[in-house]
Amino acid sequence: MFPSISLAQEIGLAVLLVAALVWVMGLGRLLWDSRFHPPEPVVREGLAAVPGQRGPAGHPLETVELTEEEEQAFAGLIRTIALH
Repeated sequence: MFPSISLAQEIGLAVLLVAALVWVMGLGRLLWDSRFHPPEPVVREGLAAVPGQRGPAGHPLETVELTEEEEQAFAGLIRTIALH
């Protein structure tokens, strides 16, 4: 075909052109299908938003009762963090 390139290069060029043609056809089909067939809406399971708290103390499962020693340890931790 081309006198200045070898047979292996010609075969490589032909394979590259065929691959490019297949890619362009696939891309065109993808765009064509998305243009005329809009995607179906996705049904989401679960809550649409985080529900509000039920009272001033929060949800009962989100609160923990601390012992006096734990409260003192937590207060000491907060004091050390505040100093840094």
